[in-house]
Amino acid sequence: MPTLLTEQGETAVQSRRASGEDLWLSAGDLERATGWALKPEGFCKGEVCVPVPPHRAGEFVAGDEVNAASLWRHMDLPLAHDASTGTWVLGESAASRSAQLQSLEAPDFTLPDLAGQRHSLAEQRGKKVLLVSWASW
Repeated sequence: MPTLLTEQGETAVQSRRASGEDLWLSAGDLERATGWALKPEGFCKGEVCVPVPPHRAGEFVAGDEVNAASLWRHMDLPLAHDASTGTWVLGESAASRSAQLQSLEAPDFTLPDLAGQRHSLAEQRGKKVLLVSWASW
């Protein structure tokens, strides 16, 4: 069972087919994980719709399944996956990220402490918080 990491958080989904660079999900799982719904006019999220190119429809839709990875590539959004863990990351556009950074408000996230207890940034609302991060690169 793959795990999707999106702007809406972590979602476990029932993959019908995950092979190579393709991730086929039920249309309901895609909507639950990302907010993008399959409609007659294409994939829609709110008022924004992305039409499915008719000559490439098989890359995006097969019966009640949709290829989330193809949709992300078609929208030119960042996409990464780790086949060994079944984790897929469906990222946001640079413009969306830039708008969030300008707000100077950190997005909510949840991480475990050393004892395994999960804590979210939202729990600290109204308090002063120091965020420390590190990367090896």
